[in-house]
Amino acid sequence: MFRTALARFQKKWKSYRHRFVPWVVLNLSKNDKTLREVKERSKDKLVPDEEVSQSLLRLFRVLLRSHGANHELRAAQTHFLTQTTSVDEQCGGNVDCGHDAMLRCLGFCIDRKSSTLPFAGTGVFVTKGFVPKGATVAMYPGTVYQAYEPILLQSIRNPFVFRCIDGVLIDGNDKGISKMVFKSCSGRDRIGPFMMSDPSWLTATPQNPLAVGQYVNNCSNEWPANVCYQEYDVPHKFPMELRQYLPNVNYSSDTRRPLRCVVLVSLRDITAGEELFSNYYTIVH
Repeated sequence: MFRTALARFQKKWKSYRHRFVPWVVLNLSKNDKTLREVKERSKDKLVPDEEVSQSLLRLFRVLLRSHGANHELRAAQTHFLTQTTSVDEQCGGNVDCGHDAMLRCLGFCIDRKSSTLPFAGTGVFVTKGFVPKGATVAMYPGTVYQAYEPILLQSIRNPFVFRCIDGVLIDGNDKGISKMVFKSCSGRDRIGPFMMSDPSWLTATPQNPLAVGQYVNNCSNEWPANVCYQEYDVPHKFPMELRQYLPNVNYSSDTRRPLRCVVLVSLRDITAGEELFSNYYTIVH
């Protein structure tokens, strides 16, 4: 009984240790070769930020129309929506939900399901369509912490803390203290009728269907990585009315820095039915 429990723990630890910040830092610092390789891989982005922005804008514009504006937003959004007719036509017009919007706009749909890896829990799968190489497949949601900001309590027993190359941390845990912190910061940053972030990723049905990247499991010898993480700083020119679909928020209210997001980009063509796997060491800066 004890050996079985120990074996299960070891397998789960092997899956999640690459997300455990102290373990990553310790092993990178001990292995100069690994550190050099990580830095070398992180010099260039696989996909230009402009392409990432265009993918997000295309999806978010249709989500905005499909979800419908409440009475506070109708006047502010009328002029904006009249300028996105061509985008809506490209995406098939009105859609009923986020997954339909994703399929129509991006050509594929992803969702959370039980992972094919033993003891890995939840994973992310391409459920419909086709993902071409270089596509923005998912987003890593959560509260964004600068290297000097406190995250000790939130990080306890938390396998969803993601570390960027420059030490910025993203807490993608949708439960406990992490959940409360995100909701608090999201409400704080609201500007009039406009939400600056999307807290719906904390629920089972996020309005932005890309916001499930924290559930992408680490690759293995049997299942090599088919996506990788790429840092993406949201440009200041990003439309205010579309920021309500960004699943990230800064822990502090300092608006001088651009909002850090992390997207997952496909390393190869991915077909329906495949699970997404990443390499937790590989972050493209």
